[in-house]
Amino acid sequence: MAGILSGPIDAPAADRRAAAHPEVPAVPGLQVTHRASGFTGVVVRLEGGGVELRGATGLERVFRQTPGAFTVDGRTATLVRPPTASPAAVAPGVTASGSLAVAGSRAKVARGGRLWVEGVHDAELIERVWGDDLREEGVVVERLDGIDHLAVEVRRFEPNPARRLGVLVDHLVPGSKESRLAAAVAHPDVLVTGTPFVDVWQAIRPSVVGIGAWPEIPRSTEWKVGICEALGLGTPPEAWRSLLAKVSTYADLEPALVGAVERLIDFVTGTT
Repeated sequence: MAGILSGPIDAPAADRRAAAHPEVPAVPGLQVTHRASGFTGVVVRLEGGGVELRGATGLERVFRQTPGAFTVDGRTATLVRPPTASPAAVAPGVTASGSLAVAGSRAKVARGGRLWVEGVHDAELIERVWGDDLREEGVVVERLDGIDHLAVEVRRFEPNPARRLGVLVDHLVPGSKESRLAAAVAHPDVLVTGTPFVDVWQAIRPSVVGIGAWPEIPRSTEWKVGICEALGLGTPPEAWRSLLAKVSTYADLEPALVGAVERLIDFVTGTT
């Protein structure tokens, strides 16, 4: 007869394996619930043994990445780091950003809101990974060619609840010129966020490029030129074509950029 310990402790080995929680890749945008707290949100990133979730109100919380700590589609699961994907490894029906593709979908009519980026390389990288999602949502990406006149451009845009504006900024760190320009924009229908990287090139994981880390470039040298010289990549245009070709999915990018773009898309589309 079964005793009071006839659960996983003294169950046969086969039963214990069956009771193990399934592993689910923690792709950005996946909706999960933290079992202990009841907090529900979408995955922003998985890093350092923690899972960062963003709730419906925009609140972000970090939870320990422990076995069986979350539920996905009502089932208990263990969140694990997504594998680095190649073009051939992308599952059918899944976009490069990790979201579900809509079969037979055509680009939607552009909504009033916009997603602004600093330059053409930012726009091309976002198109490569999030292009399908943006067309499905009707979000147009426009480049600013720098943010020196960001506050003026925002006023000219005239944002409102039906015309939200998201702005992606490089080098958004305390004390930088970019952080001061971003702080000058205060509007409930505008979200300015970004990454700590000097340039969007750094948002590509070094391992994807085949290096251990991005080289440190003296401030007296133009960053892209210095990178090309340090890595032997030729001219900046040649280097960018090579770098962009190495990117297949969000897994090839640093979590800081993935999280920033996901937040901006959610903001512009009114998801948050």
